[in-house]
Amino acid sequence: MALALLQTLAILLNVAWWIIIVQAILSWLIAFNVINTSNDIVRSIWVALDRLTEPLYRPIRRIMPDLGALDLSPMVVLIIIIILQGPGLTALSSLLLT
Repeated sequence: MALALLQTLAILLNVAWWIIIVQAILSWLIAFNVINTSNDIVRSIWVALDRLTEPLYRPIRRIMPDLGALDLSPMVVLIIIIILQGPGLTALSSLLLT
């Protein structure tokens, strides 16, 4: 049971990682006018990714200073995910599986 919980947590962290990466790349493409949000498909993907990532970014944006157009909250969330995937899951597995 504990192993299944750890594997599920690892999968969820991996999915969150890729959602943040795709959202960051899409935001760059929109910012540089490579793709346009007037396209319904692009807009719906953008809104869906924004709704998925905003709850992760909101607490970090409250703490970090406003840097204008530069948003570092995705990078901070990715660093937190890396920490959770590496030492976090290792420590949790040693606690649960012993």
